[in-house]
Amino acid sequence: MSIVVEGLEKRFGARVAVTGLTFEVKPGEVFGLLGPNGAGKTTTVRMLTGLLLPSSGRGTVCGIELGAQSDGTALRKKVGLLTEQPGLYERLTARENLTFFMRLHELDETAAWQRANGYLRRFGLDGREDEPVGGFSKGMRQKLAIVRTLLHEPEVIFLDEPTSGLDPQSARTVRDAVAELSAEGRTLVLCSHNLAEVERLCTRVAVVKSHLRTVAALRELRREGLALEIVVEGEAAALVPALSSLPFKPAAHHEGSRLKVMLADEAQAPDVVAALVHAGARIHSVARAARPLEEAYLELVREEDAP
Repeated sequence: MSIVVEGLEKRFGARVAVTGLTFEVKPGEVFGLLGPNGAGKTTTVRMLTGLLLPSSGRGTVCGIELGAQSDGTALRKKVGLLTEQPGLYERLTARENLTFFMRLHELDETAAWQRANGYLRRFGLDGREDEPVGGFSKGMRQKLAIVRTLLHEPEVIFLDEPTSGLDPQSARTVRDAVAELSAEGRTLVLCSHNLAEVERLCTRVAVVKSHLRTVAALRELRREGLALEIVVEGEAAALVPALSSLPFKPAAHHEGSRLKVMLADEAQAPDVVAALVHAGARIHSVARAARPLEEAYLELVREEDAP
């Protein structure tokens, strides 16, 4: 396993930032780490990259044990970390930034620049190497930070909101790069609030809110519960109020003429259709659909808040 953690916990004085972390991540897997702001995701990543010592529990990343006796330098040579804020030196050029990090990792600069030039071309930054980073757009800085993260060919890569600030084409380039890195056998841990992106990239996710709520394959999370996809004539948004009259008050999402209704039980489906017809809907089709990850995620977070 690339990552194994058992009962990992981090306390800051009397405050418990995160506790009860137990999961494994396989080589080549794209693993999602989800949770609301303040849930402990960043603290978890800092422990797994050797930037913070766990208060209790145990774990290994790339075969290196986490804890006071571990060699944090050895661990950081095997992992790459892209933080939400790129953390580049704005007065330096892109070339100077990358050279600094090559030397920090004690890399052979000739080989490292061959890799860097390939990534710079992929992300559309070739030809901009000698410009100060302070003049780059947010998206350009993010792409340069991704190149920096990959310079030392890490075995495990932690990505915190990797497509933040990117235009759609650049975001797709990043997603394609993630898929290619996974195919090469690298392990990736993705922290993101973009659940559509998580659905595209990840095979399994962990949901954290102070403590670990669940670890599951996406297909398992989406299988629990039932979603109906109903295609109607006209705009589906106008029909959502009709569902509030039902005693079980189902959640619903709409887009154009499509209405996706979340149900706890298959027996509720006829009542939904009847309520829509009673409201004047002309229904073209009704089909069972996979439950959106967003709905499963929000349900887990709500359960955390329940007494």
